[in-house]
Parts: sequence; structure tokens; C-alpha cells
Amino acid sequence: MNKVIIFSAPSGSGKTTLVLHLLQQFPQLEFSVSATNRAPRGKEKDGHDYFFLSSKEFKARADKGEFVEWGEVYPGLCYGTLKSEVERIWAKGNVIAFDIDVCGGVTLKQLYGEQALSIFVRPPSIKALKQRLETRGTDTPEAIRRRLGKAEEEMAFAEKFDAIIINDNLSQAKAEAELVMTNFLNSN
Repeated sequence: MNKVIIFSAPSGSGKTTLVLHLLQQFPQLEFSVSATNRAPRGKEKDGHDYFFLSSKEFKARADKGEFVEWGEVYPGLCYGTLKSEVERIWAKGNVIAFDIDVCGGVTLKQLYGEQALSIFVRPPSIKALKQRLETRGTDTPEAIRRRLGKAEEEMAFAEKFDAIIINDNLSQAKAEAELVMTNFLNSN
């Protein structure tokens, strides 16, 4: 059975850090690169961090049904999972790791059901989240305010996920993620 692991969280909660850790621990796990119409940040590379598409191209591909899921996560900023990316990873016999926004995570869990393990990564507090976003240094103060506002909405979705990992201690969060993932991979 093809399996997927879905990591969702408010921006800055540490989901990407946990996904990168699991990719090193589980050789059968492969990262699904999402598509977006936003510009690259920092050292992000097309096809590695995201598939960077123009807004016109993103809309055209969505209209053609080329996405498993997609959404306008922030006003004017779209993110989605290309069907071709899912097919590419499963063709290799690998388990897909999704690092995705909360609404996309809920959608993927509904789509894949028992094939999917959905994990919500929760920050210890909104205050800690703000500090992480500021320390990261990739967003403007306006973008941080927008992300924090969205984070409060996203926290309400936590109970829709199979597991919740509170990332207040990174070593402990990594260990919890490994345990949940091992149990899921060994099921069925």
C-alpha cells in the first residue's frame, strides 16, 4: 500500500526541521516538493524547495486538474501538491513526506485516509512562534504579523490530525516524530 506522511503546522513551528530529520532516519521516505506562485526566499531553489510558478501558470495548472490539492494560503499566494510529484515518488516505491499548510494537510488526510498519517506540529505558544519567525529572518514584519494571525486560526485544526507533537524541546519532538512514524510504517 502506498503511504503518505503529512506534516502541518503554523509557519515557524518546526515542521520542516522535523521532516528533514525524518528524511535522514527513514531511507524509504521522500520529500514531496510543493508548487507555489510566490518568489523564492533566501537560497531557495526551484524544483528543490518548491516548484516556483508564475500566478498565471499556477492557475492554468490548477484549471487542468494537475494538483492533488491546492489553495490560496495567504491573499494572492497559492501553494499546492502536483499529481506528478505524488506519482513520481510512489513509482519509486517510496513513502511520501508532505510539509504542507494546515488546510492542505486536512485535505490530504481526507483524500488518502488510512494510507496517510497526519501530524500537527504545535509551537509551545504564540509568543515563542513570534520569536522563531523573527529569528529566522526570512520575513518582513508585516509577513510575520500575517503569519501569527493565521497561526491562531490554524491551531484550531490540530484535533483533525492523527497526532499532535508540541515542539517545545526539539530533541523530544524528533523522538516523538520517529516513534509515531515507525508505528505507522509498521502497521498493515
